[in-house]
Amino acid sequence: MSASGGTKAIIAAFLANTGIAVTKFIAWFFSGSSSMLAEGVHSLADAGNQLLLIFGGRQAKKTADKEHPFGYGRERYVYAFVVSIILFSVGGVFSIYEGIEKLQHPHPLDVPWLPMLVLTIAIVLESFSLRTAVVESNHVRGKLSWVQFVRRAKAPELPVVLLEDIAALIGLIFAFIGVGLTWLTGNSLFDAIGTLFIGTLLIIVAIVLGIETKSLLVGEGANDDDLVKIEQAILDGPEAERIIHMKTLYLGPDELLVAAKVGFHADQKLLEVSTAVNVIEQRVRHAVPSARVIYIEPDVYFDPNLSAPPTDTIVIKGLE
Repeated sequence: MSASGGTKAIIAAFLANTGIAVTKFIAWFFSGSSSMLAEGVHSLADAGNQLLLIFGGRQAKKTADKEHPFGYGRERYVYAFVVSIILFSVGGVFSIYEGIEKLQHPHPLDVPWLPMLVLTIAIVLESFSLRTAVVESNHVRGKLSWVQFVRRAKAPELPVVLLEDIAALIGLIFAFIGVGLTWLTGNSLFDAIGTLFIGTLLIIVAIVLGIETKSLLVGEGANDDDLVKIEQAILDGPEAERIIHMKTLYLGPDELLVAAKVGFHADQKLLEVSTAVNVIEQRVRHAVPSARVIYIEPDVYFDPNLSAPPTDTIVIKGLE
């Protein structure tokens, strides 16, 4: 994900959610609709989410130091996890509590046209915010389906904003139906049910995002396409005979670590091996630009079917 693209989507969502939250709280104050209160908390939580994502992006840019020699790239994962679990869950639990409270103590709506008007405007604004997130996501998702994009994206911001906007739009529809039926029938049960649906929706989204961001926090390797590119880059020249084994790990959304043990010709000199390693690293970085941290361990490959390597083979290890 390009930083500018993700930031654009986050800022668009923040501005939309801030304005929508204010109007929802005003509508709740005058109408007493629990769906409007739940939606107000939802939008306020979403606006807080976007601030955390922006802050996490800024923290991730800090220079590597002695305590964090690989940098702070995973700060973006941490704040995405906070967004997915704490704020979504708090909004979801509050909405369910408010819905149950409305079921136990029902009361009619005052000025019901006001929340209907606010919800209509909010649906339009939220649609524009979702459209921005979709456009920015299309720039980076390639041929992946939307489900694959959410599951495989290494930069968490766009998937989080996408799911936020989708949840917000569905929540607005729930609120619109609940308030509309309450207005038409005079039965506040529908408003309470709409509130419960909003809370359930938020908790489901929290679980989905929590699972995906947890995977990123634990540590994910390169995708299949990048693995193929890295392997081809290593073996594309005459320097190496084969890859003995290789591991990759994302240190942050835009920084991939590649560690490979590579088999070289047994008769190569130390200087020749060192030069070959540098050439291989350049090819890997050209093939996969996010592969910024590369460790190549030279070794002499021998047939595993043999009981031991040739006695005249000198194994060279530990070179960069």
